[in-house]
Amino acid sequence: MKIKLRLSALALFCVIVMTACGGGGSDDSTPIAVTGNYPAFITVGPSGKFAYVANWGSNDISVYGIDATTGALTAGTAVVSGSKPASIAVDPSGKFAYAANWGSNSISVYSINATAGALTAGTTVAAGTNPASVAVDPSGKFVYAANWGSNSISVYSVNATTGALTAGTMVAAGTNPASVAVDPSGKFVYAANEGDNIISVYAINTTTGALTAGTAVAAGTNPTSIAVSPSGKFAYVANWGSNTISIYTIDATTGALAAGTVVAAGINPASVAVDPSGKFVYAANWGSNSISVYSVNATTGALTAGTVVAAGTNPTCITVAPSGKFAYVTNESDNSISVYTVNTTTGAIQ
Repeated sequence: MKIKLRLSALALFCVIVMTACGGGGSDDSTPIAVTGNYPAFITVGPSGKFAYVANWGSNDISVYGIDATTGALTAGTAVVSGSKPASIAVDPSGKFAYAANWGSNSISVYSINATAGALTAGTTVAAGTNPASVAVDPSGKFVYAANWGSNSISVYSVNATTGALTAGTMVAAGTNPASVAVDPSGKFVYAANEGDNIISVYAINTTTGALTAGTAVAAGTNPTSIAVSPSGKFAYVANWGSNTISIYTIDATTGALAAGTVVAAGINPASVAVDPSGKFVYAANWGSNSISVYSVNATTGALTAGTVVAAGTNPTCITVAPSGKFAYVTNESDNSISVYTVNTTTGAIQ
């Protein structure tokens, strides 16, 4: 089972069992039940109208409509995925979604109904072994998947009309890549490698999507999740084993990472997210059933800790809606989603 594998393998990602929300405190949010089992990952589409959850335990993707005023979720019709979906990403146009299926070594492809948010399955494509994370580049032309079991990154080009994926050349990563992210410029890809505690850096060929490896940098212990700020100036990594968040500045020309000051998180941070304004960072602490809140120094990217709030049991993933007004957390062990409103001035959530 996913959680046992995560713990025995020293955490797997924001995908496998997710290690999410930080620290303790109070939570005014009432979690809602999910339509699947063992929710591992949640994302919100670019319109802010729909949310999608990868359910590791029930091999499906839950679909939710979002109330624009309150952020409340209304369940739609779930769709079948591959085995043990660990991550899902929506393309920038909001037309297509992609799910990384850990158990079946594949990427599921879906088209999205723009009115209802419903998913229609397309042709599934092969990935490496145990894909744990999937990301779409800002142009919507390329998709990347981190293959935890084969220590590699799969590269795909996207058919702009159908969303279908065509595999390109796979590249080597570090040991057990658990999370992959593309910077907002579409020039660089980053992978958090849980097994050897490093972050892989790649340059993107903007014509073909092919990746060229740069210089990897050290992270904390068992990095499981990586997020890049909307400005493209900073990257943040959740370190499951050392209970910390690593901070990096990004060289705009080369994509190289320079390490900044590490900050404390809750127990076993499994997921990290940056809000759309780039002013706040959130970490889901799987082991302490909480969310850590941080404010961002706009010049240096440094984090200042704010109030920690409660989540459900074993939060695996956190995402912030494009409006910046709502945050959502998947809680693996009680099969729920915590819904929060965000104070857009202070970053506090409740």
